[in-house]
Amino acid sequence: MPVDGASLSQSQSAGSKAGDAGEPAAVLHAPELSVVLPTFNERDNLPVLIERLDVALAGIAWEAIVVDDNSPDGTTETARQLANRDPRIRVIRRVGRRGLSGACIEGMLASSADYVAVMDADLQHDETLLPKMLEKLAGDGTAGNPGADLAVASRHVDGGAVGDGLSAMRASGSGLANRLARIFLHVDLSDPMSGFFMIRRTQVERLAPQLSSQGFKILLDIVASAKGSLRIVELPFVFRERLHGQSKLDTLVALDFLGLILSKLVGDLVSVRFLMFMMVGASGVVVHMVALFSLIEGFAMNFQVAQTAATFVAMTTNFYLNNRLTYRDRRLHGWAALRGLLTFYVVCGFGVIANVGVASLIYQEDAGRILIGVAGAAGAVMGAVWNYAASSVLTWRKA
Repeated sequence: MPVDGASLSQSQSAGSKAGDAGEPAAVLHAPELSVVLPTFNERDNLPVLIERLDVALAGIAWEAIVVDDNSPDGTTETARQLANRDPRIRVIRRVGRRGLSGACIEGMLASSADYVAVMDADLQHDETLLPKMLEKLAGDGTAGNPGADLAVASRHVDGGAVGDGLSAMRASGSGLANRLARIFLHVDLSDPMSGFFMIRRTQVERLAPQLSSQGFKILLDIVASAKGSLRIVELPFVFRERLHGQSKLDTLVALDFLGLILSKLVGDLVSVRFLMFMMVGASGVVVHMVALFSLIEGFAMNFQVAQTAATFVAMTTNFYLNNRLTYRDRRLHGWAALRGLLTFYVVCGFGVIANVGVASLIYQEDAGRILIGVAGAAGAVMGAVWNYAASSVLTWRKA
């Protein structure tokens, strides 16, 4: 197709400006590799990581996709400043939604490269492993060596180590989670809890509809959803100590992990968030009973007063746990949390009405124990579903 002089001149001018700005030659070609960096409060770590990626991926056409969950420390602004100087950097700012898995999924689906890597932006993952992972996926192009579908950086194969990056408690918790994943989900990986991996983008596109946007263990979700269809290779790496900032993972992540396992065990028929809500509700029963007996035995309250007080104690703890874990991507703070607590009380009050109403419809005066049990269970399920649906809309509604 012929090119007119003006277009050619503009193209040459743009190329000249790119060269004057010192842009890397790799940006003149479509990236072969996209490195997805989910971030939250990583302002100080991000520039260091980009410099390290530039060194580690020399000679490779790469891009970095920073997916920031609207960090209050200015991570998005820092990422955009980096992108202004280096067009290999792309920025996605997420507002009104949070969560590591969701950020990783959005970043991977935003890529057009053949291969996509996911790694933390806190400098605990070894970026020098990326070329080796890419080599394992690319193969040599022959039928005998088509390359792997997924390369996982593992802390638990020969040559890998947890190092100083995890506390003793988090290290033991990670080991337990690994064992549970292998037992219940039949995930044949030495380190299914790793957050450092590389995958073919075509596989991401295939599996994306089955992945949960809640939670933190995106690799486990990918492998469990693939059900043995991926060619996987593991490479050793040493988990490094964080340079700046604090870890966003806490002990409540254990419940999040259990929710993911349960969701996969039931074939993704129930969302991870709903299962988390149910687990929190189950813990509320324990809290209720402890409060009830404590008020009766310790403060000599009559049953009706103690029952009412215990109900509010259980609802309050349920609200706190759901706000911390189930809806951590919509977490309420300050006055918003107080308003949320009040609406949660109202929602749960109507939940009790729904519970009793459904149970009463099924229950009969001359019912046997089985029908009584069915009536009670149906009422409990109705109340739980109402509480979940209504609180999602009224208490933790999306911004």
